Amino acid sequence: MISISGLRHRMVDIPDLTVDARHLAVIGPNGSGKTTFLSVCSGIEEPRTGTVRILGRPPSAVRTGWVGEFPDRTLLFSLVYDEIASTPRFRNRSCQETDERVRAAAALVGVSHLLDAKVSALSGGEKALVALAAAISGDPEVLILDETDSNLDARTADRIQRVVRESAASHVLWCTQSMDSAAHADHVIFMDGGVVRYCGTPDEVFSRLEDTCFYPTMWRIRR
Repeated sequence: MISISGLRHRMVDIPDLTVDARHLAVIGPNGSGKTTFLSVCSGIEEPRTGTVRILGRPPSAVRTGWVGEFPDRTLLFSLVYDEIASTPRFRNRSCQETDERVRAAAALVGVSHLLDAKVSALSGGEKALVALAAAISGDPEVLILDETDSNLDARTADRIQRVVRESAASHVLWCTQSMDSAAHADHVIFMDGGVVRYCGTPDEVFSRLEDTCFYPTMWRIRR
């Protein structure tokens, strides 16, 4: 369960929010506070005021995997193997366990053939997949994706969706501009101006948005 009370941080203002769903899509126009919201939920940023609890704990006490929109900004190592191994290594896992986690994550994401490759030689889609494998290798309780699918071809985006569905994370928070992806979530949060305007099932939220200018192609995912 994700519980928020009295949250105020930068432009985000969420007095009260409780969501008990595994796959949560966060949508809204650019500049609506989505990334700041995810940063607080991940523990990257501490809220100025208020509390956030995920699985009954503050975000800093939860194992979290983060995959951003631009993997070049977060990939740290020159070799794919070392990038995927970074999370278990940082958590002081043994060499054997680290190797097992790397190979399992690479197999799940479909990048086993790239383990010996240089990160600099990868395509944008391959870098996104490696970043996802690195996040998964840490056995995250919460997996957060911040518009990870924005610059990907349809095949790579579909692969990421499949991996996310098959991951063992208790919660998945996915900020996306793809309403097709959001339609498959268990719960949707629509943010605008730093506040949560609507929250509910995809049908509940989309029915409130169908007359707005934010998503003029909303008809594509309506049943």
